[in-house]
Amino acid sequence: MPTRGKQWANGAPTLSTRDVRRLAARSPLLTMRHVRSTPAEPEPPSQTAAVLATVAAALETGAVLLDDDEVLLANEAALALRVVFGRELTSRMLSRIARDARRTGKRVTQDVDLPWGASSRAVHVVAAPVPGTAQVVLLLSDLEEARRLEAVRRDFIANVSHELKTPVGAMLLLAEALRDATDDPVAIKQFTDRITREAGRMSRLVQELLELSRLQGGEPLPAMETVRVSDVVADAADPLQVRADAAGMSLDIGPTAGLTVWGDRRQLATALTNLIENAIAYSARGSRVGVGARTEIEDGVKGVAIAVSDEGVGIEKADQERVFERFYRIDTARSRATGGTGLGLAIVKHVANNHGGRVGLWSYPGVGSTFTLHLPVPPVTPTDDPQPREFEKGLEP
Repeated sequence: MPTRGKQWANGAPTLSTRDVRRLAARSPLLTMRHVRSTPAEPEPPSQTAAVLATVAAALETGAVLLDDDEVLLANEAALALRVVFGRELTSRMLSRIARDARRTGKRVTQDVDLPWGASSRAVHVVAAPVPGTAQVVLLLSDLEEARRLEAVRRDFIANVSHELKTPVGAMLLLAEALRDATDDPVAIKQFTDRITREAGRMSRLVQELLELSRLQGGEPLPAMETVRVSDVVADAADPLQVRADAAGMSLDIGPTAGLTVWGDRRQLATALTNLIENAIAYSARGSRVGVGARTEIEDGVKGVAIAVSDEGVGIEKADQERVFERFYRIDTARSRATGGTGLGLAIVKHVANNHGGRVGLWSYPGVGSTFTLHLPVPPVTPTDDPQPREFEKGLEP
């Protein structure tokens, strides 16, 4: 019995030597070298056939070669789209497109929705007939990612427009009220204070949008270096101490001396600032916000965990997966009242990802929340590690 070529797990064919010879015999695009040999000696496949097989395997676009309705060749991308099983197409729509191309002798292009479990998957199909044969080449491009990105882009533009429209509209109304209150010094002060607040909110939104754009690949990542955790905590917590005091909260900083991470100090300080600001904004007067750090080992890899804990309102389980999305707010009214933009936690997530780390969340409604940055340590312990600053010496164990 002749030896059959290898089969994929779902029965779709790969291109074995036997398949190459078969293709070369049935398609004018593939030729075989005719050599003198004995009848028992097999003819080697042509170089053209081998090149075509390599090209098909390397394509990220799905590629299927049909002879009538029989599949002669399907690459891995086509199998991933589930359009081939055995030597048949799984979609009647694709078979019809192939027949149209074969019948007309012209290239046919069409976007189709292929069955995908309980839903469907959008695919762009190009069917090209092979002249002089009954063969058709199908090229299939997955449109799902492009459609998802387009939907994300539309949502992002809509959210940004809405977020900018609110403070701009408020400033226009306040400016009109200010114009009519020229004889009332008290009203003038109130309106100018409101305008200043709305302008600050808009400025912060623009700054965070630029920051998020940089983190998402708009600019090259900064050069990583050894960063002392104590410096990052000081950069984030010191400016917010006044805000915590004004809100009647205690901002407690735990020992961080001797801990270092591998990253960019400015980005890490931005992420920690956002976490502390959220903890203050969503906690009640008289409560406590704590910042601490420790070493950890996950999957045998050493790292550092920096945690921010609060005794605030907490987050429902259903919302915990979404709080890191751009513009997602659990309490819209409270977020806007505190000057929030809905981008803070998205920035935290991207900072952690860019550093090869992650951000974790524990929360319980009415009890509080703990956000934890899990970050890598420097790859090599520096021999010239700087000495602790004076105020850190008292924190050493």
